[in-house]
Amino acid sequence: MEQDQLRLTLLDLICQGAYQEGDFVLTSGQRSPYYINGKRVTLHPQGALMMGRLMLDQIGPEVLGVAGLTLGADPMVSAVSLVAMYGGRQLFPLIIRKEAKGHGTKAYIEGVSLPPGSVITVLEDVVTTGQSALKAVERLRGAGYDVNQILALVDRQQGGAELYADQGIAFTALFSLPEIQAHWASRNPA
Repeated sequence: MEQDQLRLTLLDLICQGAYQEGDFVLTSGQRSPYYINGKRVTLHPQGALMMGRLMLDQIGPEVLGVAGLTLGADPMVSAVSLVAMYGGRQLFPLIIRKEAKGHGTKAYIEGVSLPPGSVITVLEDVVTTGQSALKAVERLRGAGYDVNQILALVDRQQGGAELYADQGIAFTALFSLPEIQAHWASRNPA
C-alpha cells in the first residue's frame, strides 16, 4: 500500500473507534469534549501494522531502539520493531516503567541492554501536555541513552510540542487533532 493510502486507512481506523466525542477527564486532569484512545489503534492488528510502517519511515538510520512509557507505548514499540525486522532493520524495543520494579533488578527500563550512548526514539500514542513522553526521555537519558526525538501517533495540540521544543527535543506526530476532527466530521455529518 502506498504511503498516502496507508495514512488515510489509518486515519479511518482512528475515526472508527479511537476518536470519541462526549465529556471526558484526561490523564492530565483536564476536561475535554473529545477523547482519543490510541490503544484502540495500536492494539488493532491492522492498526499496529500501519502505524508501525508509518512511524518507521520517521526513524533515522542512526536509531538503535524505540522506547516508551508503559502502557500506551507497549504495543507501539513492539509493532515498530517487528515492522523494522521484516524490512531487514534491527530496532530494539524498550518499555519504561512508571515506577521502578519493586523486586529483582528494580529496573525502570525493560528490554535488551544497549550500549551507552545508543540513539533511541521515544514513541507515544497520544500527546496532550507531553509529560508522559518526557518522563520516558528522562529515564532513558538517566540510563545513558541519547534520545533523538519523540514520535507520536496523535498530537492533541495542548502544549506537548511546546514542552518538547523548550527541552530541545525534536517532535513529530503522524496526525494532529484538527486533522482527525475534520476527517471524523466528514464521516459523521451532523
